Amino acid sequence: MTPLRISPLGSPLISAADFLRLLPDPHLRVLDTRYSLADPLTGRLAYLAGHVPGAVYADLETDLSAEVSPGGAGGRHPLPDPDVLARWLGDQGIGSEHRIVVYDDPSSGQGFYAAHAWWLLRWLGHAAVQVLDGGWPAYQAAGGETGLDDPDFAPVTFTPHVQPGWVLSADEVAARPAHVTLIDARAAERYRGDIEPIDKKAGHIPGAVNLSWSQGLNPDGTFKTAQEQAGRFPAGEVVLYCGSGVSAAANLLALAQAGREPGPGTALYAGSWSDWVSDDGRPIQLGDGQLGDGQTGE
Repeated sequence: MTPLRISPLGSPLISAADFLRLLPDPHLRVLDTRYSLADPLTGRLAYLAGHVPGAVYADLETDLSAEVSPGGAGGRHPLPDPDVLARWLGDQGIGSEHRIVVYDDPSSGQGFYAAHAWWLLRWLGHAAVQVLDGGWPAYQAAGGETGLDDPDFAPVTFTPHVQPGWVLSADEVAARPAHVTLIDARAAERYRGDIEPIDKKAGHIPGAVNLSWSQGLNPDGTFKTAQEQAGRFPAGEVVLYCGSGVSAAANLLALAQAGREPGPGTALYAGSWSDWVSDDGRPIQLGDGQLGDGQTGE
């Protein structure tokens, strides 16, 4: 299948005002992806306390990732099997015919979970998906109602069409051509190897440059403009990674804002740093490079 290059929705983002107008549409489905690496139950508890009416909760660990391998190969949040994810979506009443809006809570300092779900859906060939710009706080500020319902949509069919060339392995990253820029989306201190709060080794993949995912967001958690995003990234082909392939999706969304849709020229190393260091034979690099400041990313 030819990779999707242009979203028919025109933008990977939807404003809270436009989202409120869209909510009555029966062909709309909403995913709540709030989560916290520090406390995996935080997102689900937040959902139970209140969410967009009709939203389905999608848990990063149990719904949007495969099981972690004993040796760590594939990373801390391995890509889900496409058929398994498609079946889960269909069981939630989310089908290939639906327009999907995904949200998280960027006020938590980890506003990348919705972008990760957006990328997963795009990877499955579903182009009619957007991220709610500013997430749950923007929805509330716009006057959105709080729901406590547990949606019970009838099961439907979600047919996956996995897009080729969107995902690279560690070996492919190591063998990338010299003209391809490898971008590390983590915070600068993790990139340099000053700290490593999660993975077993500190540092970065040799040759990578650092552009923190958080540089693409405004202080209120909304994404910066397309023009600002375009100025953040080098020209040409890029490969993106982070700790386990989740926060790098915020950079992928930022690139899509700037007109550089996901694809072979904007690929994701899904296993990311946690996969890279699962093999003790892979080289690592410490110290400065092209640094970006920002919050600690996943």
